[in-house]
Amino acid sequence: MHNYGFWSVIPPLLAIVLAIRTKQVYISLLLGIWLSWIIIDHGNLFSGTYDAIMALVDVFKDAGNTKTIMFSALVGGLIILIQKSGGVSGFVRWIDQKLGGLQPEHLDKNRKKIQFFAWLTGVLIFVETSISSLTVGTVFRPVFDKLNIPREKLAYIADSSSAPTSIIIPFNAWGAFIIGLLLTQGFEDGFGVLFKAMRYNFYPFLALLLVIIVIFFKWNIGPMKKAEKRALEQGKVLSDTAKPMISENLTAVHSIAKKDKVINMIVPLTIMVLMMPVTLILDGWQKASENLGNGISLEKIFYAIGKGSGSTAVLIAVLTAIFAAMILYKSQKIATFTGMFDWILKGISEMMPLALLMLLAFAISHVTKELGTGQFVAQLTKDFLSPSIVPFIIFILAAFIAFATGTSWGTFAIMIPIAVQMAHSLHVNPYLTIAAVLSGGVFGDHSSPISDTTIISSMASASDHIDHVKTQLPYALIAGGLAALLFLISGYFVT
Repeated sequence: MHNYGFWSVIPPLLAIVLAIRTKQVYISLLLGIWLSWIIIDHGNLFSGTYDAIMALVDVFKDAGNTKTIMFSALVGGLIILIQKSGGVSGFVRWIDQKLGGLQPEHLDKNRKKIQFFAWLTGVLIFVETSISSLTVGTVFRPVFDKLNIPREKLAYIADSSSAPTSIIIPFNAWGAFIIGLLLTQGFEDGFGVLFKAMRYNFYPFLALLLVIIVIFFKWNIGPMKKAEKRALEQGKVLSDTAKPMISENLTAVHSIAKKDKVINMIVPLTIMVLMMPVTLILDGWQKASENLGNGISLEKIFYAIGKGSGSTAVLIAVLTAIFAAMILYKSQKIATFTGMFDWILKGISEMMPLALLMLLAFAISHVTKELGTGQFVAQLTKDFLSPSIVPFIIFILAAFIAFATGTSWGTFAIMIPIAVQMAHSLHVNPYLTIAAVLSGGVFGDHSSPISDTTIISSMASASDHIDHVKTQLPYALIAGGLAALLFLISGYFVT
């Protein structure tokens, strides 16, 4: 691979800074992709532009990318089905009854309750981050709107309860991926190493705890404070300049059912959530059988989950949920299959901006790999570190790589081999250094506007994407700062 040095960092940073400053996220990402290929082609504008266009096409060569983009589009079909069936309005009415009519005198108490339930839902769905964020955003958005809780707050809760939980409870594709990386570094018991490292995995625990503090102590700071004030005083769940990732054609769909039923929302979403681990098991079962033999055991099930394809699982999960919803609504005579297919197509069309954004995010993630952005940043400081500050530096490097590339998984792949080698050569606690990589990767990914988890959280909550990034960033930085301090302290005391 060619070494582009400092130039490898410029395009992703430019895209991120421009997106935050201008709120033109599509143009910013396109400029970042284009500049990256100009650098790769040594300043040749013609070939660089051509390669940038071809890079967008090549995104679909990766089956995982294609499945994720399809999932993002099909979600629109599921959302419109649930709304048309009266599932969403039925859920709002059910919550209204449970909370005693959402009376104004109980507004503060009810706002805390519903935000906590949203957080808890995200925590419980630890199998896959996209399903977690999607479920939290879709289920709780109408209730949040009724209680005048800003969409930015919903996106923050959905985002902050997905990836942090998935890394803490590693019985999913995240855990399997990390265990696989650890096995390549010579560890015989990858799960055991990951489990021992988890006690030092500071950022995810702090991020989850911080959401609870924000909810129950109403600790709204920076842009989030402005959003809360706007929502409470003006009744605006979105800012006047917001461009939600889902248009009102999806969020303001009215029920055509004779009777609104909460079951019309709960059944499809429950099926979608349950189909995720089922598909992972089925997809990974052959590999599990090859390594662990025939028969059924808990160990084999978890192994299969780890070997299954996450992108395949989310796609099958949403397709199954759509199919189940159509059967359920047809049995209630809400609509014909032809009519429901028309709704689904309308929902898909409304999600095309999100699909485009996912395409651009995948493209810039790929080109940063071509540039060697992660390797350059990682190699920059690893040769002149004192052992005591190694965990702190590894955390900072992993966070920067994940922020610039928009991927925690890519960061893990780059940094875990480097961290393990540094731990061995400098006699640093290996579990602490591995935890620093995991924490840094989740922190950077959590903060990055080009991360797929950040994008899906904005989409599911129907929030303006950059507004979500801006309101979430202060909290991510606080948790990240505390985590960095803990890694710095631990470097001196953990041996």
